[in-house]
Amino acid sequence: MENQKNTEKNELLGGSIAVSIQGYEGSFHQVAAQQFFGKNVEVIPCATFREVVKIAGNKKESDGGVMAIENSIAGSILPNYNLLQKSNLQVVGEIYLQIKQNLLVNPGVSLEDIREVHSHPMAIQQCLEFLDKYDWKLIETEDTALSAKQVHQHRSKHVAAIASKLAAELFDLHMIAPNIHTMKNNYTRFLIIQREELAKKVEDADKASVNFHTDHSRGSLARVLSKIADGGINLSKLQSFPIPGSDWQYSFHADMEFESIEQFNQVIESIKPITAGLKVYGVYKKGKTV
Repeated sequence: MENQKNTEKNELLGGSIAVSIQGYEGSFHQVAAQQFFGKNVEVIPCATFREVVKIAGNKKESDGGVMAIENSIAGSILPNYNLLQKSNLQVVGEIYLQIKQNLLVNPGVSLEDIREVHSHPMAIQQCLEFLDKYDWKLIETEDTALSAKQVHQHRSKHVAAIASKLAAELFDLHMIAPNIHTMKNNYTRFLIIQREELAKKVEDADKASVNFHTDHSRGSLARVLSKIADGGINLSKLQSFPIPGSDWQYSFHADMEFESIEQFNQVIESIKPITAGLKVYGVYKKGKTV
C-alpha cells in the first residue's frame, strides 16, 4: 500500500523526481527522500543546507528538497528554520525517520580485523556504548555515507564505517553489527520542501507550519496562543527567533495540528488581527513515527 501511494505521488508530481538533500548518497536524507517519494527518487547531494534550499528553489535543477529540521535527542536545527523563512518554498510533507546506525565492513571482514572506525562525530557519539567494547581508533569524518563509500572504494580490511542500511546496500558492504546506537528512540524529522507551483493541495491535511510575530506589547503572544488553543488546535512546536535588526524582538515558528482545514483556516483568520506578520509555510499530512 505504501509503495502504491509513493508511485501515485510520483505520477502526481510528473514522473521522475529529483530532490536536493544534505550529504551524500546513502545518507539518512536519502532514506527520508525514498520514504516520501519512493525508491526511484533521484537525489542531488549537497554540501550544506543552504545549498539544499537553493537547488530546491531552482526549477532547472530539481523538483524540491528534503531538509532535516529537528532531532528527538539533539533538538531543533535552528539555522534551517531561518533558511525556510528566507525562501519562497512550501512545506508539502514531513518524514519522521528512526536513526539506526550500523557497523559496515567489506565482505569477508571480521570484527577481529577492524582497527579503525570512521564516521560523522554525531554518529560516533550515538554508538559509544558499543564502540567502547573494542580497542578501535575512532576517526571523525564529514559524513556517514561518505565514510561507507570510502571503505568500499579502498577495499580496506581494517577500516569500518558507521552508516545507514541504505549505505550498505549502495556500496556493497556487510552490516557486521546492526543497530549499534545506544539511544533506540532517536528520530529525525525531515521537511519536504517544494516551489509553490509544484506544491499541490494535500488531501486530508492535518498539520501546518506557520511563522508569525506580534507587536511585542505586553501579553501579545499570550493572546495569539489563547486563540490557537480556543480553536482546538494542538500546537506541537513553538520555536522563537530574534528578528534581525530589532531590539530583542522575536518571531515564532509554530507547527499546528488540526482535524479539518476549515478549523485551521478559522484559527488563522482569528489570529491575523493580533499579529504584526503571518506566513503559512505549508499545509500537509502529519508524519508518522514508526
